[in-house]
Amino acid sequence: MTSAVAVHSAVQARTIRLLMVVEVVSGLGVAMGISVGALLTRAMAGTALSGVAQSAAVVGGGVLAVPAAALMSRYGRRPGLALCYLTGAVGGVAVLASAALDSIPLLFVGFFLFGAGSTAKLQSRYAATDLAEPQRRGRQLSLVVWSTTLGAVIGPNLAAPLGGSLSRFGIPELAGPFAFASVSFLLSALLLTLFLRPDPLLLAQVAAGVRAPADRTAALSGTTAVPGGAAAAERLPAGGGQAADGGAGAAAGGGPVERHTLGSAARAVLASPAARLGVTAMALGHLVMVAVMAMTPVHIGETHSAPDTLRIVGFVLSVHVAGMYGLSPVVGWLTDRVGRVPVILGGVALLIAACAVAATAGHDTALLTVALLTLGLGWSGTMVAGSTLFTESLPIAVKARAQGLSDLVTGLSGATAGVLSGVVVELSGYAVLALLAALATIPLIALALRPSTLAAVKVAD
Repeated sequence: MTSAVAVHSAVQARTIRLLMVVEVVSGLGVAMGISVGALLTRAMAGTALSGVAQSAAVVGGGVLAVPAAALMSRYGRRPGLALCYLTGAVGGVAVLASAALDSIPLLFVGFFLFGAGSTAKLQSRYAATDLAEPQRRGRQLSLVVWSTTLGAVIGPNLAAPLGGSLSRFGIPELAGPFAFASVSFLLSALLLTLFLRPDPLLLAQVAAGVRAPADRTAALSGTTAVPGGAAAAERLPAGGGQAADGGAGAAAGGGPVERHTLGSAARAVLASPAARLGVTAMALGHLVMVAVMAMTPVHIGETHSAPDTLRIVGFVLSVHVAGMYGLSPVVGWLTDRVGRVPVILGGVALLIAACAVAATAGHDTALLTVALLTLGLGWSGTMVAGSTLFTESLPIAVKARAQGLSDLVTGLSGATAGVLSGVVVELSGYAVLALLAALATIPLIALALRPSTLAAVKVAD
């Protein structure tokens, strides 16, 4: 037992370090795409459809999270994460081609695939918890979230110079950054393929009895095709599942077994009040963030020339991204120390404050910067605490699939916000959008303060 604990501790430390490096690299790509996506779409398709670009990326990321999670459940984190980054790279090339060919349908297909890069980044936070000790789970998840800060802050500021660097090849300035985003995704996929060995999810499944003990040797060797893994990963021992932290149980053979599908993962989430709160916090926090963030570049562009808009948007979004990720270790520490629900509610309070500032800022760049900084901090609270609560509230047998489902729900929430945000701004303006985003937090507040939810979270803690 002591030897297994030591091995898991060493693998966990190595995994965290690798994920942090990959987050920095991939953060460049995601941030560059976010900073110019709405502007490129407005230039090609008009303001009303400018939010659709973000929505297509978010929907793509959410939809692709489901097969990626199924792949990870069977074969581990490595192939699933790498495939997502490769798909995101293809999407970046498609966006680039759409601008060169002036093809709006190809633009949205490209954004749909580009969203897979965000899926990989989001799923990486769960990889950080596979072997984490319960009392350190929030902090280790937040370290991976935090490590994206460098790439994500630098990315928007590189959009203008990198975009202009390809103009001599006939690539529009707003499309150029996607070429470099694709390169960052390809490098991320390569790093994970080469160095995410052993795979933390496979080891966690063996420790929890979801895979046969014989699979441990293959998992430690870094082999993707674990003997019996495709079947064993889908089994649950007779008599029930494992505890959230991985109880004991026979993996293969030993009585009737149940295959785990997306449906069984959904039922597990619905049966757990704590898991329901976790996924709701992630989804609604993301909805509010996307609604306001996606239209801020368009709002800024109403009163500035294209070059000035790129420069100002780059700065404002860099500050926003710093808010999202920069203090996440503090948020993770508070999540472990103060509790999941208080941090979720604190995040909601910050989201509401951000919407209030944005709604009253007009075209004041300083106030918009404050609003997006606060918006990022609020998102961090709901995402870090919500993810931690969600992942610890489910049996490991269904955890990977449920995590894919949570990212699908979160993605669809953000996509809805992205689609509607452009329409709302077109019809009623940016201030009304910020007000509606603030009102969207009401169901989350009600669920977080519900007595049955609080009782379930207390039991889980």
